Amino acid sequence: MTSTAHTDLPSSTGPSEPMHGCVRCGAQIPISEGMCERCNPLGLKAPAASQAHGTVFVGIGIAVVIMAVVAHLAISGVGPFTSSVAGVAADPGGLRVTISVTNEGSSGGSTTCRVDDAALLGAIGPEAAFVQSPVVDPGTTLTFDAVVTSLGTAPKPLSVDCGA
Repeated sequence: MTSTAHTDLPSSTGPSEPMHGCVRCGAQIPISEGMCERCNPLGLKAPAASQAHGTVFVGIGIAVVIMAVVAHLAISGVGPFTSSVAGVAADPGGLRVTISVTNEGSSGGSTTCRVDDAALLGAIGPEAAFVQSPVVDPGTTLTFDAVVTSLGTAPKPLSVDCGA
């Protein structure tokens, strides 16, 4: 049986140059080389750093494009949503707001609704509350309750915006 282990190759650079193992077989070679003569008999150069980094950059770019396409396919057809406040009542934790949400899209999905004081006329106040709706099937209206704590405890006119 023949041994496949490589022996150390003579170095022309002298004993002062640091040594490391060949990346393929582990034989001790000068640090300035990547592979020993047995593993790289033609003396081919290693890829340049710009080639390696360029390959990584292209890989990341392709991954981002694939993720964008998957994200688009996952949410396409969801919404737009129209919403209204169906009722406001006092609750021990704040205000219980009844919200009606209609999904005008072709796919089911949920949305984030911003509940705010109606006196602000579409502006966003510092006490605005954000609530997540349940999944709304396409072409249907869903009514749900949410308790908001940042708008006080006394019932008052509220506005809701669940996205366009």
